[in-house]
Amino acid sequence: MKVSLAWIKEYTDIRLGQKDLIGKIGSQLGAIEDIEDLSERYKNIYIVKVASVRNHPNSNHLKICEVDDGSMAKSVHRLPNKLVQVVCGAPNVRLGMRAVWIPPGSVVPSSVKKEPFILEAREIRGEISNGMLASARELGISDNHDGLLDITEPIRAGKLFSEVYRLDDLVVDIENKMFTHRPDCFGMLGIAREVAGIQNIAFISPKWYLNPDKPRTNKGLSVKVVNKLPKLVPRFMVAVMESVKVQPSPLSLQTFLNRIGVRPINNIVDATNYMMLLTGQPLHAYDYDKLKALDPKQKEPSLVVRFPQKNEKISLLNGQALTPPINTIMIASSKGLLGVAGVMGGAETEIDGSTTNIVLECATFDMYSIRRASMSLGLFTDAVTRFNKGQSPLQNDRVLFKTIELINEISHRSSAVSCLVDSNSVTYKQQPSVKVSIELINERLGTNLDVGTVKSLLGNVEFGIKADGSMIKVDPPFWRTDITIPEDVVEEVGRLYGLEKLPIKLPKREILPVARNKLLDLKSDIRNFLSSKGANEVLSYSFVSSSLIEKANQDTKDSFEIDNARSPDLQYYRQGIVPSLLDKIHLNIKAGFDHFTLFEINPIHIKDHLDEGSKLPIEDYRLGMVAAADNQFVTQNYQGAAYYEIRKYADNLLSHFGIKFVIEPLGNYQAKDTRLITCLAPFEPARTALVKTPSGDLLGVIGEFSAAVRSEFKLPKFTAGAELSVEQILKYKTAKPNYEVLPRFPSVEQDICLRVSAECDYRGLNELMTETIDDKLGTSVRYTLEPLDIYQSDKDPSHKQVTLRLDIASFDKTMTAEEVNDLLDQIASQAKLKFKAVRI
Repeated sequence: MKVSLAWIKEYTDIRLGQKDLIGKIGSQLGAIEDIEDLSERYKNIYIVKVASVRNHPNSNHLKICEVDDGSMAKSVHRLPNKLVQVVCGAPNVRLGMRAVWIPPGSVVPSSVKKEPFILEAREIRGEISNGMLASARELGISDNHDGLLDITEPIRAGKLFSEVYRLDDLVVDIENKMFTHRPDCFGMLGIAREVAGIQNIAFISPKWYLNPDKPRTNKGLSVKVVNKLPKLVPRFMVAVMESVKVQPSPLSLQTFLNRIGVRPINNIVDATNYMMLLTGQPLHAYDYDKLKALDPKQKEPSLVVRFPQKNEKISLLNGQALTPPINTIMIASSKGLLGVAGVMGGAETEIDGSTTNIVLECATFDMYSIRRASMSLGLFTDAVTRFNKGQSPLQNDRVLFKTIELINEISHRSSAVSCLVDSNSVTYKQQPSVKVSIELINERLGTNLDVGTVKSLLGNVEFGIKADGSMIKVDPPFWRTDITIPEDVVEEVGRLYGLEKLPIKLPKREILPVARNKLLDLKSDIRNFLSSKGANEVLSYSFVSSSLIEKANQDTKDSFEIDNARSPDLQYYRQGIVPSLLDKIHLNIKAGFDHFTLFEINPIHIKDHLDEGSKLPIEDYRLGMVAAADNQFVTQNYQGAAYYEIRKYADNLLSHFGIKFVIEPLGNYQAKDTRLITCLAPFEPARTALVKTPSGDLLGVIGEFSAAVRSEFKLPKFTAGAELSVEQILKYKTAKPNYEVLPRFPSVEQDICLRVSAECDYRGLNELMTETIDDKLGTSVRYTLEPLDIYQSDKDPSHKQVTLRLDIASFDKTMTAEEVNDLLDQIASQAKLKFKAVRI
C-alpha cells in the first residue's frame, strides 16, 4: 500500500520530523517495505515559458526554442537575452506555451527506476540543445508521449515543477498484510487518520464524509437496478450524470494518481480511481448510451446483480474474454453481462472520448465471493485488493456523492444528476458499542493509564467515548468494522499509545512444571508402539473430495462442506481415517511394496456431532489402521484371513494399555449414531466386529471391506482395517501392566482339534477353553491359546473343525505331557456338553 505524505497533509498536520514519522509509522501502523523520495526524482526541473520558436535549419521536424526560466537554473549557457536555447521535436510546441524543462545535469524522471539518464548540453544537427522540454511520459506522469506536457495554468516561469504540483513528496510503501482487517487503511483518508492518531493529534474527517449532502436530481435519464443477490451485495448505489465531458484530468490529479501507481486515463475514470485511493471504496463508471444501446427496446437501461448463466461469456476492459464460474457475482444488463462485480468492468460499456452520459456505481460486495472470483479468474486489481477486505456499506453514499462533485470540479462544468438509486438491505446504522474497563486495559498492556488518556487516544481517531467511573463505552466509527470485543479496544489503545512505551517484563507464572497433556502422551505412545510392531504412520489431509467419501460408501451430507475450498479435492471434512488410508494402498502395492500396515491418528468431524453449548463441530480423534498384501505374498506367507492380521495389531495395542475388551461380531447390528454409521460404511458386515469394553462401551471397529469398496479403491483381496476411538482408549487406559514373572520351568505344547457345528462361533469356544483352564489351574500356570486352523469340508457343510495350540508352563513344576493331555480331555468334555463338540 503506497502512501503519499503530501496527500496525507491535505487532511492532517505532520508535526514530527521525517525520520521520526517514518519510525512511528513502522512501529505503530505497518511495516515499511520501501520509501521513495520524489523530490530527488524531480530535482531542478522547471516550468518555463516558450519565448520564441523557429525551424531548425538542418531538420524538417525539429524546432529551435528559446525558453524563459526566470533565470532560475544555474550553470547553464544563456543567450544575450538571458533565455536558454533548447532543440525540440514535439509537434505541439508553440510560442507562449508553458512547458516543463529538464536542464543539463538533471535526471530524466522516467529513467530513475531503470538506468538513470542524465541530460547534458549537446549539439543536435549543428545546434546546441540545453537539456530538453519533456512529455508526460518522460516526466513519469502518464503514458502520453504525443507531445510536450502542456501546462495550461497561469504559472510564473521559473517555478519548480515539484513545488507547483507537490512532487516534493515522500511515498511510503507499507506492507499490505498489516491492513488485512482494516479496510479503512486502504485509503489515504484512513491512513491520514492513523498518522494523526500516532502523533496524538485529533483528527476530524471532512464534512462530506461525516455528513454527506445528497446532490439535487432533475428528471432526465434513468436506470433500473435489480439486485438478485442482496445477501452477497447488501448495498448497490448508482447515479446517472448527463452531459459530461470526457477529457484529460488536471495535471495535479494525474500526479497524485501516478505517484501511488495508478495510470491516469481520463477525467471520469481518474475521478473514480482518485476516490478509491482516498477512501478505500472502489467505484465503476458505465457509458449510459452504450448501456441503453444493448437493449434499445427498453424505456430505461438496466443494471442487474446476479450469477452468470451456464456458458455465459464476457469481454473485459483488459481485452480478455472469459466464462465466469457459476457462483461469481456479476453485473449485467437485461441482455448480457457487463462486468465481474468488484473485479473488472466489461468492454461494452467502457468510458471513451465519445461518452456524454455516465452511470456511476458504488457498491458493497461480499469479500469472500470477491476473493474467490479473483483467484478463479486470475484477476488481481486495485478494486479486488480493497473489496476483499470488507468495506463498510455505510460509506457508499458519501463516496458516491463526493465523486459526483469531483467530476464536476475537474471537468469545470456542472453536469446534471438525473437519477439516484440505492438498493440497500443493510440492517444496521452504526457499529455496536463495546464496553471495556480501564483495569482490563492496564492489565493487558501492563500500563497505568487513566480514563482521560484512553479517551484522548481513541477520540483522536474519531471513536465515540463515554466513561462511567472505570467503565468505558466505546462507539466505533462506521468505518471500523474490526472493533467488536474488549480486546480489540485494548489493542487499539496499545498501538496508539506506542508499543515501545509498554513495559518490557516477563509475565508472572508458576514455577511448577506444566501438567502433561494426556492426549498428546497417548498419541505418542500409540505411535511408538505400532511403529515398533512394524506399522508405518502416514499423515493425510483432514479435507477430502466428495469422490473419496462416496468410494468409501459414506454420504457427503454427513460431512461439513468447505465454502472457500482451495481445491475440489479438499472440499469436505472427512468422516473417518480409514478411507484416507485405503486411498494409499493401491499406490503402494503398485510401487512394489508387497505387504504393509498403515496407521494414522487424527481428528474427524461429523456434521451432527456438535458441542451442545457452542454448537461448534467436535473433533473426534481416531486411530485408523489398514493391513494389506498382494496375492503372491499372501500365497507364500499367510494362511488366515486379513481380519486376523489387523486384529493382531488392535489386540496387542489395547492389551499394551491394560484395556479389557471383548470382540462382538457385527451380525445384524443396526447402528443409530451417525459416527458409528459412517465408521461402519466401508466394511463388510459379515466380516466385521465391534470392539467393546466389558461394560458395553464402544472402542472401535475391526473388519474387512465390502466388495464395492475393494473395487472402488482397487484393493487386493487381503485387506482389512480398524478404526478405534483415541479418546475412548484414553478413558479406559490403565497404568502400564506390571512386569510379569515367567515360569522357570519349561513349557509344554499340545494341539487340540474339535469338530463343532458350523454355527458355533470361535469366540464362544475360546472363552469356554479359557474358563476351564482358569478353573482347574488358576494362577499356578501361564499359558497361551492360539488358533491354528478353522476348516470346513465341502462334503460336510454343517460342521467345521477348529484346531488350537495350547502352550502352558507351571510356576511350581515341570508339567508332563500326560498332565496336559488330561487337561485337554477335560476341555473337550466341557465343549461336548456345551457345543456338542467331538475331539478329533
